[in-house]
Amino acid sequence: MQSTRVYLVRHGETEWNNSGRYQGHSDIALSPNGRRQAELLRERFCRVHLDAVFTSDLRRARETAAIIAAPHGLKINEVPALREINFGVWEGLTYQEIIANYPREWEVWRQDPGATIIPGGESFQQVKERALAAFNGILDRERGRNLLVVAHGGSLRALICGILGLDLTAVWRFRLDNTGVSVVDCYGVHQILVLLNDTHHLEDLGGPDGSGIL
Repeated sequence: MQSTRVYLVRHGETEWNNSGRYQGHSDIALSPNGRRQAELLRERFCRVHLDAVFTSDLRRARETAAIIAAPHGLKINEVPALREINFGVWEGLTYQEIIANYPREWEVWRQDPGATIIPGGESFQQVKERALAAFNGILDRERGRNLLVVAHGGSLRALICGILGLDLTAVWRFRLDNTGVSVVDCYGVHQILVLLNDTHHLEDLGGPDGSGIL
């Protein structure tokens, strides 16, 4: 059976990442360090054949995708459904500020992220549904190819839960670092997570150790 390989990449660091602010749909650019992370990932992907590149339409993801894709001469395909979770009234706030101002809402969301809608925002169930529909649509059009998908920590964790059939409480059970690489091999309706959050390209920046298949 013909396989499709999908490289799932979280965008590079932003100043809001660095200061611990929840970004959501806020359109924040990469920081200088985030651009360097993406450049290191570009070097890593120079050894990989890519057929197509898809990205969230938010700037931090688009910038990351464009840096990686440049040596391949590929068009960047923007997919709004890959956006980060909408944090509503929490956007721009730190963890400590959210806890202080929305303690009940925060606790309910942590206990049941799938069903709980953030005030003015959305639930992880809503994120999973839109991201998974976008992912499956890409697969339907691009079967048998090597694909790069650049998105966000929350939307990618929800997507991976959807791919693996996990309950959305599992979004708290794994992490995705800035420019972390995950790999999914797809054989028809069967999808296998091959790699999760590999960051060995960041070792020169003091990033976590890792071993990869790229």
